[in-house]
Amino acid sequence: MEAVDQLASAGTFRVVKEPLAFLRVLEWLFAIFAFATCGGYSGGLRLSVDCANKSESDLNIDIAFAYPFRLHQVNFDAPTCEGKRREKLSLIGDFSSSAEFFVTIAVFAFLYSLAATVVYIFFQNKYRENNRGPLIDFIVTVVFSFLWLVSSSAWAKGLSDVKIATDPDEVLLLMSACKQQSNKCLPVRSPVMSSLNTSVVFGFLNFILWAGNIWFVFKETGWHSSGQRHPPDTMEKQPSSYNQGGYNQDSYGPAGGYNQPGSYGQVGEYGQSQSYGQSGPTSFANQI
Repeated sequence: MEAVDQLASAGTFRVVKEPLAFLRVLEWLFAIFAFATCGGYSGGLRLSVDCANKSESDLNIDIAFAYPFRLHQVNFDAPTCEGKRREKLSLIGDFSSSAEFFVTIAVFAFLYSLAATVVYIFFQNKYRENNRGPLIDFIVTVVFSFLWLVSSSAWAKGLSDVKIATDPDEVLLLMSACKQQSNKCLPVRSPVMSSLNTSVVFGFLNFILWAGNIWFVFKETGWHSSGQRHPPDTMEKQPSSYNQGGYNQDSYGPAGGYNQPGSYGQVGEYGQSQSYGQSGPTSFANQI
């Protein structure tokens, strides 16, 4: 408890308020929702077959299915309305690839978000010590953004196919008894797909979060910092070239002829030529 208090008092957990770590926490939560709503799904439907001979009818045909949606392995028995004989049928389709791919990406994204958040909080100095940590973080973020887009799109298409394959009206067409007009085949209960729809929504929300976090991770890399440092360096070098030039040096003061007080202050011959002004009128008067 003392160690936790010291970390909290030192402001270690303030990094969670920054966009980089805050988005990681959201990615961690949304990844949980994504794989929980898809990987934990189980549903079913119920059908009714009312034969012309009432004794052969089956009004409660329950068909259960679940993740990973290998529907071709879901078997059920249905009456044929031809004596006591029953036929063994199965649903159509195998949609495990898209569902398992989606859940796998969600699990790995959950683990990476958790690990990155721990690094941001407890090892922030080591993370920013050199450029390797931010670069790895940036590359992984870009890869996960792409994988979230692909897996969510694939799972959205797979879910659409699952809905069609588990539609009670489509399943009734598989029964031979329902091909006879004298028999009445009706859907009793349809599968509830709300959690699967939610999983697709969370999949695309995760893509938006990871794609938006690319900018904040990029700001931690040396690529962004080097791009920000070069313009100030060039601007700093330009004034130095002017200051080192001849415009502000004292060479034009004592060394040049413009600011030397000697040439204009000490008149030289022109200052001593006042003798011409003093002796001229005296000699002219003596001569007269």
